[in-house]
Amino acid sequence: MTSSTISTLEARQALQRRTLAVVMASQLFSGAGLAAGITVGALLAQDMLDATSLAGLPSALFTAGSAATALLVGRLSQRLGRRVGLAAGYAAGALGGAGVVFAATLDNVLLLLASLLVYGAGTATNLQARYAGTDLASPDRRGRAVSTVLVATTVGAVAGPNLVATTGTLAEHWGIPALAGPFALATVAYSIAGVILFLLLRPDPLLASRTAPTPSPAATSTGRQPDRRFPGTVTAGAVTMVLTQLVMVAVMTMTPVHMHAHGHDLHATGLVIAVHIGAMYLPSPITGILVDHIGRIPVAVAAGVTLLAAGVVSAAAPVDSVAWLTVALALLGLGWNLGLVAGTAMITDAAPAHTRAKTQGTVDVCVALAGAGGGITSGMVMAATSYATLSMIGGLLALAVVPFVAFGARRNAGTPA
Repeated sequence: MTSSTISTLEARQALQRRTLAVVMASQLFSGAGLAAGITVGALLAQDMLDATSLAGLPSALFTAGSAATALLVGRLSQRLGRRVGLAAGYAAGALGGAGVVFAATLDNVLLLLASLLVYGAGTATNLQARYAGTDLASPDRRGRAVSTVLVATTVGAVAGPNLVATTGTLAEHWGIPALAGPFALATVAYSIAGVILFLLLRPDPLLASRTAPTPSPAATSTGRQPDRRFPGTVTAGAVTMVLTQLVMVAVMTMTPVHMHAHGHDLHATGLVIAVHIGAMYLPSPITGILVDHIGRIPVAVAAGVTLLAAGVVSAAAPVDSVAWLTVALALLGLGWNLGLVAGTAMITDAAPAHTRAKTQGTVDVCVALAGAGGGITSGMVMAATSYATLSMIGGLLALAVVPFVAFGARRNAGTPA
């Protein structure tokens, strides 16, 4: 079956189900690769650079790398389809992970920094994969399509941090620094994810969506009209994802450093980050239903409020309490999830098929740059003030989502369908 033969709604729906199955399979592995840098990247930099103020540098580098990759994967997907674009992104992420392992083994800071930049390709590709799930989805099921892809990431993403100690032990057995062990896992995980997509994502969902018949409102499961398309839709969706990414990365990046400074071991750190990443992805099925049924705007507002709550709990948590830090990081992950699913649906609503991948890639560049900014400034803010101050600033900044999406909702209400 090729894109030229997708001539009926039944064929479109069958290809959508196949696409989701393939993307979910790849995400089971890529989630583990994503989790490696999140869990130990800051600790590895702190160890090699011997400076807490630069501990946010890895997060900044691999999110900056993800910005460039988001643009490239988006443009490559626009021309050649999701299969080629996503497979290339994961190949680059695997190369970066291997580079980090070599850099740590050789104690080469320059190689470390360059490799972290390339490693960011995996992060960008992991997020870009969610768009593949929406290419053939009907308008009233786009939120659930995004959530299906995200929840598949949960298995690997939660397992990854809990394998920190194990991969560290194996790495030391092979003469590699313990903190480089998770990056070796990332190399293998990203490689497998790329191979799955390259071999099995056929026909390509994006290419097929350009010729496949589009379901009418009467043909959808609910019969609801899709959200009105208005100029502010892409802007509101982009701002929602940019702010939630910035706040999430800033607080998350410094949490392992904060815990390490107060005597918590890697097992405790891995647990907190595992719960955080689980909260980033596991609520996705519910989030998708909410986005499709109560709307994109209310869920985006809920994202800002949830991130504020995360900031307050993080700031107030006793330094010796793993339990309270776990609650705070769970709220942080949940707020990010709400913002990502709502923002993705808004952008997909507004972007026509013939420019969709390019638009999505451009938005993800902004998201990645926000993450880079949050990563690099988080270490500086924490070194100059405290983890509590960083958390509160992040929570208050997240509330800026509310006026942006409220303005978008007013414009939407005044625009003819």
